[in-house]
Amino acid sequence: MTQAPNWQKSTFSGGAEGNACVEIADLRTRIAIRDSKEPARGALSFPTLAFTTFISSLKADVR
Repeated sequence: MTQAPNWQKSTFSGGAEGNACVEIADLRTRIAIRDSKEPARGALSFPTLAFTTFISSLKADVR
């Protein structure tokens, strides 16, 4: 039996409804990303290391 992903919204979600953002789900070996406004349209997934490297790069570039 496969368990459904646990989708989480960013703490930086915009709008009163908190739906102007992306959601992520940890799939163990991959990280899935989807649009919170259109969750049924599908998701992209990336290897965990690639995703965490990408996020670290974004954080390092914030000025």
